[in-house]
Amino acid sequence: LYVPGTDHAGIATQSVVEKMLMKTEGKNRHDLGREKFIEKVWEWKKEYGDRITTQLRSLGSSVDWSRERFTMDDMLNKAVVEAFNRFHERGLLYRANRLGNWSCALKSAISDIEVDYIELEGRTYRELKTHKGNPKDPKGRYEFGTLTSFAYPVEDSDEKIVVATTRLETMLGDTAVAVHPEDDRYKHLHGKFVIHPFNGRRIPIIQDPVLVDMAFGTGAVKITPAHDPNDYECGKRHKLEFITVLNQDGSINGNGSQFEGMMRYDARIEVEEALKEKGLYIGKEPNKMRLGICSRSGDILEPMITPQWYVNCDSMAKRATDSVRNGELKILPKEQEKTWFQWLDNIRDWCVSRQLWWGHQIPAWFATKKSETGVSKNDMAFNDRWIVARTEEDAYTKATEKLGCSRDEIVLERDADVLDTWFSSGLFPFSVFGWPDQTEDLKAFYPTSLLETGSDILFFWVARMVMMGLEMTDELPFHTIYLHAMVRDKDGRKMSKSIGNVVDPLEVIKGCELKTLIDKLEQGNLPEKEIKKAKKDQTADFPDGIPECGSDALRFGLLAYTVQGRDISLDIKRVVGYRQFCNKLWNATKFALQFVSDFKPTPTLLDDLMSSGKMALRDKFMISRLMSGVRDVNKFFSAYSFGDAQHAAYSLWLNDLCDVYLELAKPIVKNDKDENKDSKWAAQATLWVTMEAGLRLLHPMMPFVTEELWQRLPGRGTLGKSETRSIMLASFPECIEANMDHIAEASMEITMKVVGACRSLRSSYNIANKVSTHFFVHVTGDGEPMLRNQVDDIKTLGKASAVDINPNDESVPKSVGLIVIDDQTKVLMDLTGLIDFDSEIKKLEKSLKNASPAMTNLERKISAPGYEANVNDALKQANVEKLEGLKKKIADIEEGIENFKKLAALEKK
Repeated sequence: LYVPGTDHAGIATQSVVEKMLMKTEGKNRHDLGREKFIEKVWEWKKEYGDRITTQLRSLGSSVDWSRERFTMDDMLNKAVVEAFNRFHERGLLYRANRLGNWSCALKSAISDIEVDYIELEGRTYRELKTHKGNPKDPKGRYEFGTLTSFAYPVEDSDEKIVVATTRLETMLGDTAVAVHPEDDRYKHLHGKFVIHPFNGRRIPIIQDPVLVDMAFGTGAVKITPAHDPNDYECGKRHKLEFITVLNQDGSINGNGSQFEGMMRYDARIEVEEALKEKGLYIGKEPNKMRLGICSRSGDILEPMITPQWYVNCDSMAKRATDSVRNGELKILPKEQEKTWFQWLDNIRDWCVSRQLWWGHQIPAWFATKKSETGVSKNDMAFNDRWIVARTEEDAYTKATEKLGCSRDEIVLERDADVLDTWFSSGLFPFSVFGWPDQTEDLKAFYPTSLLETGSDILFFWVARMVMMGLEMTDELPFHTIYLHAMVRDKDGRKMSKSIGNVVDPLEVIKGCELKTLIDKLEQGNLPEKEIKKAKKDQTADFPDGIPECGSDALRFGLLAYTVQGRDISLDIKRVVGYRQFCNKLWNATKFALQFVSDFKPTPTLLDDLMSSGKMALRDKFMISRLMSGVRDVNKFFSAYSFGDAQHAAYSLWLNDLCDVYLELAKPIVKNDKDENKDSKWAAQATLWVTMEAGLRLLHPMMPFVTEELWQRLPGRGTLGKSETRSIMLASFPECIEANMDHIAEASMEITMKVVGACRSLRSSYNIANKVSTHFFVHVTGDGEPMLRNQVDDIKTLGKASAVDINPNDESVPKSVGLIVIDDQTKVLMDLTGLIDFDSEIKKLEKSLKNASPAMTNLERKISAPGYEANVNDALKQANVEKLEGLKKKIADIEEGIENFKKLAALEKK
């Protein structure tokens, strides 16, 4: 069973719909209200939400569409509510007011693993969409990567303490200055205070050996417990006041004195100016630092103290790591295990609440009595008033018990927040089968076997599924995790809607004009600047649009790219190349079908063929190569080596069947003489068996073309009860070792070397296809009997009138072309009467006349005065390579002229 499904992508979907609303109606979600906004999201989902499943259908994914699930479905919503309650009942889920990552753009908390970091080497300027623009920068950019120093005046003293910060605006929330207890410079200030320059707040000077490094800077550190992780811990150690100075949108709140209402980075500029006016500004210098960026919005994150719901993951994470260490759970590629352990062994509690509207609303209610006053849901002193329940009715029951009053005295207010999307996605392996109900599907199909996904969501999704599966069902949700490569653009960049480089599979399958690609960018939600850049990139990458490739070529092309653990830099031109293979497969099979149109296969045809005694060596070779291909593809599939499996199937069809056997079988199946009857039947049977099994072998990789061709094979509907109505239902080929013939393969290997030499000789002397040639093969060792058995095959593939194996020297003409294959084999071709040597010599002399001046000119240019000093290295290297190429070309031409002169002289004798 392969279960399809999609999640509701809480942050991404809400962001898209909000941008669309602003673009089309000039409104935000608050203008509509929650209920109306959710209706808009469902409308958007109905219009665009099926795109992923449409892509899966077009790609030929063999899933059970009757079991398709969406994380906001009623059945999955029930599972979410149940899991939330079970976590709470087991003491793993709690609500706390603590420091976390806050996205001002989303106005929501996000988890640690949704943070991307960028390293700044020093002073750096960045554009910020949420700000009006820095008036001091011509491009309106804001400054980062600097360390600003300023002074705090000591209370009742002329003394000042100098501190430094990379985020100057946070000084508005400072509640301490920390020094090291052993730092002699500040011992006289222990127990004293500094005065905040903008609000007059008395700020204690504290001693903290954990946070303060005496050797760094001035040895004094400003402490903002509400806006910095290290300061937060320091604040807890010293029981400091936690003052939040930011609103949810990143503007300064009422604790920010005269800077209230300014956006945070505008406030940074104004705070600096105000410090200068007060004579407290010391200076600013470049400073290495890293910025935390929201992976969802691209916004610079703020550490903020907010009340959120958390899940304690310690015990679940240990079970998840133990299951890999003891071999119960396999991760492929194995190198990813290190990352698995590194993250889960150091796991932190999971913040599962999000300040969004689209998603699973948290099943928790804040309970008050109608007669009460001063009880606020935002006051952590009343945190125990939060009632976690499965239904509102259940919440009322629990609230009456807790508050000791009747139901009609109770007021319940449901938490407006929603759960992290990954909460519901983490339940997917069992929620799709009806859990928590013990359904027949759950009993039959859970636990599942394999999870296949991208390595980029190993923790977002995979780890959560494993942890939640173990916690909720006491079983691993699957026994194997296969992490596929990430598909990137041809330049290796991650495909992202934010930079407009996403390639829709449907555009590759059906083809897409450049105008359509450009129109799609304009209809999206990208900023104008990004649209302009994306248009330029699209025009450069697809000047003629994307050609129609079809699903099979796209699938086959992606498989060809697949190397475990490596990302795919997708070049559409390579996919186009596999479209040509699809054409080759189609044309070759249709061509071969004409040779078996009168053939009547049997249900036991392979066994009949192998026991018939009618097979020529070429037939045995083809069946043996088929078995080898089947063995290799099965082996590679089992090892998740999809690129190798693709190559093995490709090689079987292109090299063994099309290039060799089909050509060898052609004269046999065309010969209707009685004495050829058995050979013709064997060739037809071999061809039918190979095509039928070969199509089944290719089917998982190329489902559409293989189904179409398989249905066209002769004998459909006559092969008995074991015959299936579709290739999808047919068994996958298995290797029968007894049908492998190593002698036949060795014989064909040396035969093909001889054929290759024959073809090279014909090409070297420009022999026309319609002209047959006489070859002489000198061979020693085991090769002689093999080649004697395959003389007819050499004649067929080498376009030979005759092939003599080890002839007498007297029978070999003087005028011959020669290729030495190895120390045991050489091939000669009779040139008598085939070549006008004088004409060929004139052609070569003309080529020499054209090439020689080019070489002379280039040599003159390279030896000219000033060349070494004035020409760049790249051009020098290019000229050297060009000169070497010209010299080789001239040498080859001169050698060819001499060779023809010798052959002409021999022929005249």
